[in-house]
Amino acid sequence: MIELELVLTNAAGLHARPAAQFIQTAAAFKSKVAIQAGSKSADAKSILAVMGLGLGQGATFLLNADGPDEAECVAALKALVERNFGEG
Repeated sequence: MIELELVLTNAAGLHARPAAQFIQTAAAFKSKVAIQAGSKSADAKSILAVMGLGLGQGATFLLNADGPDEAECVAALKALVERNFGEG
């Protein structure tokens, strides 16, 4: 299992379009992927669960991946967050 702390710096946080991008990226991998923010956690492959966390700009969360392609999964999701989901 790999665990990584990430910070959302895009203006919208993890809502609507960014959440959809995050979930689509996570779903491309076989590994189980979860997000934990404070006392809440969510399946990173579920749009309702991720949006239910209500993570806005500046929020910090833990990304956990466990499975055969966990390293690639975490790297792809980290890159997506770090490039602000393609937002200008």
